[in-house]
Amino acid sequence: MNLLPRSSKEFSSSEYWEQFFRRRGERAFEWYGGYLELCAVLHKYIKPKDKVLVVGCGNSELSERLYDAGCQNLTNIDVSEVVIRQMNERNANRRSNMTYQLMDATQTTFPDSHFQVVLDKGTLDAILTDTEVDTLETARKLFVEIGRVLQVGGRYLCVSLAQAHVLVKLVTQFSQAGWMMRVHKVSEGSSKESGSQFPLPVFVFVMTRVREMPGFPQVLEMMPDEEGLKPVRCGSPDELMEAVRERQRYALMRNRLNQNQTSQEVSLDLCAGDTGKTRYTFHVVDCPTIRLSHSNHFAIFIIPQGRETEWLFGSEPGRRQLAGSVGFRRLIIVALHRDQQYESMETIQSELSAKVLELAPPGLPDNKQIPFLSAGGDLGTRTIQNRGKSELSGEYVVEDVRGDGINYFRRLIFLSNQNVVQSEARLLPSTTHSGQKKKKKDRKKPLQKPEEKVGLPSTHVIDKSYLCCEHHKVMISGLALLHNPGVLPDHSICVLIVGLGGGSLSLFIHDYFLGSQVEAVEIDPSVLDVACHWFGFLQDERLKVHLADGLVHINDLADKGSASYDVVMFDVDSKDLSLGMSCPPPAFVQKTFLQNVKKILKADGVFILNLVCRDPVLKGQVINDIHEVFPLIYTQKIEDEVNEILFCRCSPELRCSLVDLKESARSLEKQIKRPGTLWDETYVLADMFKSLHIV
Repeated sequence: MNLLPRSSKEFSSSEYWEQFFRRRGERAFEWYGGYLELCAVLHKYIKPKDKVLVVGCGNSELSERLYDAGCQNLTNIDVSEVVIRQMNERNANRRSNMTYQLMDATQTTFPDSHFQVVLDKGTLDAILTDTEVDTLETARKLFVEIGRVLQVGGRYLCVSLAQAHVLVKLVTQFSQAGWMMRVHKVSEGSSKESGSQFPLPVFVFVMTRVREMPGFPQVLEMMPDEEGLKPVRCGSPDELMEAVRERQRYALMRNRLNQNQTSQEVSLDLCAGDTGKTRYTFHVVDCPTIRLSHSNHFAIFIIPQGRETEWLFGSEPGRRQLAGSVGFRRLIIVALHRDQQYESMETIQSELSAKVLELAPPGLPDNKQIPFLSAGGDLGTRTIQNRGKSELSGEYVVEDVRGDGINYFRRLIFLSNQNVVQSEARLLPSTTHSGQKKKKKDRKKPLQKPEEKVGLPSTHVIDKSYLCCEHHKVMISGLALLHNPGVLPDHSICVLIVGLGGGSLSLFIHDYFLGSQVEAVEIDPSVLDVACHWFGFLQDERLKVHLADGLVHINDLADKGSASYDVVMFDVDSKDLSLGMSCPPPAFVQKTFLQNVKKILKADGVFILNLVCRDPVLKGQVINDIHEVFPLIYTQKIEDEVNEILFCRCSPELRCSLVDLKESARSLEKQIKRPGTLWDETYVLADMFKSLHIV
């Protein structure tokens, strides 16, 4: 028999509740949780001697259980004559001090300041069914009446699902009135006593009426989910509401995961209870195609610190590959956040055990031991060397991390997009660079403090021979397209690079192409500052930086009318993360602007573009627009990355075969690998053209 209303509007109708209780009979209805789910919270705020008013009591057993637990000064009211009669008959002899009265909670007959507690389990939700004017006015009357009958220091306990409009009305009304507010999450909406269940969690809002004190700070608190922890103070009503919404989103996600395995990856952040800052990020990946056995239901994979940006861990396709390779039906991949301290793998397992079990797949055997996996078996290494804030890109950090193996890397990360490495360079021990063995006491010299900007730490130097970014390696290989590559390293070439980053691309051309004149254009002064202080970047007579908007700079050069560059490179990202193309910004591939790029490029020069576009339709349109300006385009896809490098020529007559291009690359590499100069032996220029094709 369906006892739920046909529409939410019916919840506020007294006729609905009359019919409901006639059909329900005397069986208690505990759809927001029974006494066992609520008692731990309620007894924190209801004392045995308190006068308690229960509004919209229904035929719930909650008042009876509170009475039996010692809280016997209870007055219950409801708009249903049927339920009041039922409850009086049921309790007249057994609980003589408890009364049930037929009364509307929005207009009671009790004296002012008569109660210490008003308890509301679901009544507000039943009244506040929508945001129509009449409905909001009814809710306002309820709140005014509660405020009237409560003493100063009295508590209004509201048990609610906190649907969006209810949450806003409740928090706004009482925060504006200056009441103290504290919120507890009680359960995931299920009642063991009644068997009812909701996909949303149940909350208890505790509003305490306080005497108005000008200048006294408002108290808004969210209780942590774990027992024994202190409440988290919220700075504003909006912050408190967002804390509630976060728990609702988590509950909905759990509900979806518990229903069945999903083909879509699910991600969520877990915050530290004492600070509210993100401590872990979970990526839940299901592999329904893996044959299920008794031992491969579920596992947890911890990403070592500093490796969360690698393709295998930092992209959804990579995580799917990882999940498939470890062979578990559901894998939770956990990223550790910067600014958080982690003692050991054992500590992390202890912190996560309870939370990951909540996300276990359906059918997990009882008492199943959940394996924790990792790459390398330890937490990894991350040291934040510097923090700063760019007026253009926001807060950033410069951090040193240990990568796969024994190598260390320095990275520039903008916190607005933490999973993207803005710039990266490999670190070498200073003895490797100088060739001189340091004294033992020097090796123990500590790194500079993170907030100090005094250059490189004494124990390491930047390896300028190593290009961390695969797309930089491909872009460098594009210089093999220029004429006379056999003598190119000493040949005079002019290169314009839009986008400096840490400066590794500019530095590599400067250091290995000794006849080059390199100009870099960077819009953000903070990026240049970081490059100079933390990535070993230095300007000289062959390497100059223009602090300017790349669009404006190139347009100005085009207006002068001189074709002076052999190579123009774009390696500039978009600040608009909502676009399907993250590199370059759309304005850099508009046809009118590309015409100006062509104007400043010599007739036999090459325009090299790093294109990062996840939208195939947009990507096709961009390449077509470029093709209208540059009739010859070679493209090279970066393996396991979204990046695609475009080599654009001004004339189709400059076309050469892929065989000739690879030969030019081999010849070029021989020339730039000079004796006594460091070289990354894994970098083979000709290999960068292995999947090159012509548009």
